[in-house]
Amino acid sequence: MSDSQRLLLIAPPLMQRTDAFDRAAALAKAQGIALHIVAFDYLEGLATAGLVNEQALAIMRQAYVDKHRDWLETQAVTLRKGGLTVTTEVVWVDNVLEEILIHLKEQSFAMVVKDLEHQSRLMRAMFTTLDVRLLRECSVPLHFVDTASHVMPRKVLAAVDLSRPEDQFQGFNDRIINQALKLAMQCKAQVEILYAYDMSSMQTEAENLGHKSFWFGPNLAESLHEAQGVAFRELTERNGIAPQACHMIMGDPAKVMTVFCEAHGIDIIVMGRIHHRGLAKYVGSTVERVLYKMPSSVLVITPQAPVA
Repeated sequence: MSDSQRLLLIAPPLMQRTDAFDRAAALAKAQGIALHIVAFDYLEGLATAGLVNEQALAIMRQAYVDKHRDWLETQAVTLRKGGLTVTTEVVWVDNVLEEILIHLKEQSFAMVVKDLEHQSRLMRAMFTTLDVRLLRECSVPLHFVDTASHVMPRKVLAAVDLSRPEDQFQGFNDRIINQALKLAMQCKAQVEILYAYDMSSMQTEAENLGHKSFWFGPNLAESLHEAQGVAFRELTERNGIAPQACHMIMGDPAKVMTVFCEAHGIDIIVMGRIHHRGLAKYVGSTVERVLYKMPSSVLVITPQAPVA
């Protein structure tokens, strides 16, 4: 079995079995691939302890790493009994993001699974969280697990974005749907497709570009809605999605996705990290806006990375 056939679970630094453990194991088993669990340890109290000498501090750190390694192995034994190939690793490091990216560069993984770490709005406003930094830097499909109602996902939602087709990454919406379909097939889950579009911002952009006078005609909003509808139908039809599973809803995308997932009991929403080239990608992506608000877990893929 090659490294590319492995799934990477980033375990929390504290020895706790979280929903991400069970989700990662379920997905690895459904996909028929191995699971590698790694914990990046860094406890501020041990790292900065000034009351002991360096040798004693090194012994304390190693004792904690050994204890964590033993704990991870205990979790792995249970998973192995279920027929899963599992390896474990514990690394003491003060820059977790850098070490994660090094792991992903040196080894090939089909997907990264991690618990979503909830932070207060004040903390998120003052500091860029590890999850957001990882979201921006990781090119591997990245699955943030929040409270998982079902270990094995039963409902998968693909969230597409058809706005500003002139600067879209070509074929990216098809890849998002393909990832959702593949995941649903592996998990025997139901698939829904959602396109949430903000008509007001689209209308403003079109007017600023001068499209109102020569492209969409006098009724810009109606023309925009019809054009988006045609594009959405073409996208879903060529991917073989049944009409009843396709949803095109007007409104703020972040709010629409949140409400839709809650109302339909979605387990995983598959989204693109960024959809547009140029300056548009620096404005702030929808996935960053919804990451801490979604009632479901999120699977993020990038335009550059191959679908797992």
